Amino acid sequence: MNYEIVKGKKENLKECCEILIDSEIGRIYFAEKNITRIINNALESEEIYVAINEYGKCLGFIWYAIEGAFQKFPYLHVIILEKSLRGMGIGKELINYFEKIICEKYEKVFLMVGDFNHRAKKLYEELGYKEIGIIPDFYKDGYNEHLMMKNKKYF
Repeated sequence: MNYEIVKGKKENLKECCEILIDSEIGRIYFAEKNITRIINNALESEEIYVAINEYGKCLGFIWYAIEGAFQKFPYLHVIILEKSLRGMGIGKELINYFEKIICEKYEKVFLMVGDFNHRAKKLYEELGYKEIGIIPDFYKDGYNEHLMMKNKKYF
C-alpha cells in the first residue's frame, strides 16, 4: 500500500474524527467529548501527522504534544488507524516518523497505553518503550494506564 506521512491539515478533520470514533480508544475515552473540537484544536496546534494514501484518503494519524510530558518531553497522545488497516505496519511507521522528526532534540519520549490495549502495548515494547509505572483511573475510572518511556539512545 502506498502512503505518505504529512502534517495534518483542516481537510483531514472529518476523517480523523471518524477513525477515532470508530475505535475502542474513541469509545472509551472520547465518547462524551466533542471530538471535532478536540481534533480541530490539535490540527490548529500542528500536533497531528496523518498517513495519506495516493488518493488523499486519511488512513490514520498520530497526535502528540511536543512538551506534553512534564513540560519537558514529547508525549504521544494518540495513534490510531482505520480498522481495516491495523496490523499492517502503518502504526509502526507513524511512530518511527514521530521519533525521527519530532523527537530528535529530546532525550526521552513518553506515552500511556490503556490496560485493555494489549496489541498497542506489545508494539510499543517492540519499539523499545519501557513501562515505568501504572496509573490507575487516569483518563477514566476503571481503566489503568501504563506509563511508558523510550530513551533517545533507542531511537
